[in-house]
Amino acid sequence: MKMENRSIISEFLLLGLPIEPDQQNLFYALFLAMYLTTVLGNLLIIVLIHQDSHLHTPMYLFLSNLSFSDLCFSSVTIPKLLHNMQSQVPSIPYAGCLTQMYFFLLFADLESFLLVAMAYDRYVAICFPLHYTTIMSPKLCLSLVVLSWVLTTFISLSHTLLMAQLSFCADNVIPHFFCDMSALLKLACSDIQINEMMIFILGGLVIVVPFLLIFSSYARIVSSILKVPSARGIRKAFSTCSSHLSVVSLFYGTIFGLYLCPSANNSTVKETVMAVMYTVVTPMLNPFIYSLRNQDIKGALQRCLGNRIKFFLILNK
Repeated sequence: MKMENRSIISEFLLLGLPIEPDQQNLFYALFLAMYLTTVLGNLLIIVLIHQDSHLHTPMYLFLSNLSFSDLCFSSVTIPKLLHNMQSQVPSIPYAGCLTQMYFFLLFADLESFLLVAMAYDRYVAICFPLHYTTIMSPKLCLSLVVLSWVLTTFISLSHTLLMAQLSFCADNVIPHFFCDMSALLKLACSDIQINEMMIFILGGLVIVVPFLLIFSSYARIVSSILKVPSARGIRKAFSTCSSHLSVVSLFYGTIFGLYLCPSANNSTVKETVMAVMYTVVTPMLNPFIYSLRNQDIKGALQRCLGNRIKFFLILNK
């Protein structure tokens, strides 16, 4: 059988964000500041968890992986967005586009699975406090993290390999600021039924199933709290779960708003705004949510700063 090049075009053009030319510099500075905040915030949490022995617990193992995922998730799209905002021709090579799509799916899916692991951790901590250390053993926690990485690698690789089989013959303009899978499928000039079927099947595994598992965990948590209705117990449970619930609401709220509530008018603008929410805003807010509402993180930061101050005082003597 005669072999042929399945992709005739060599690059895609990213239209970017619907920003007026005279506002480009303002939004460039804004997105740069948000990206730097995301990187520094998530790096700070990773370093604190690594250095402070008080944070060597299952919950913070999952949180450190979540922070790493957020950091990488933003780094997949924002640097390219910033580069294209200053470029006259905002293009991306064909191979670079598929690579960006792969890592975008990888870290987005990874966050979904890590949120499930964190919900299970909260469920065990509240419903089975006496057996928490036995159930949430280091072996189980490590297995949950490894399983999350393996599943997300398989899913993102499957989508990318299927996308590489498609032909892109004419239009190469992507009305987005990154290589979104749905936008690429609209440009394909070959049959995309298999791709759509895999999106439906794997999308349920990545979005619907994790959401239902998280919902089930919190339903059992609420049921457990109601069995012993005390103000102190409710406050403790809320304090334990509030940060995770806030992150879950941000993550799934933007995804459901984008994919389950389509709008007929200005759909491209709406999709772009929602994409900015979960690629730029959510990874930036997560460190603040966990640090501002978490006494353990605050304590670790105070101890870290205190040790640094003591170190400098000793050096200056």
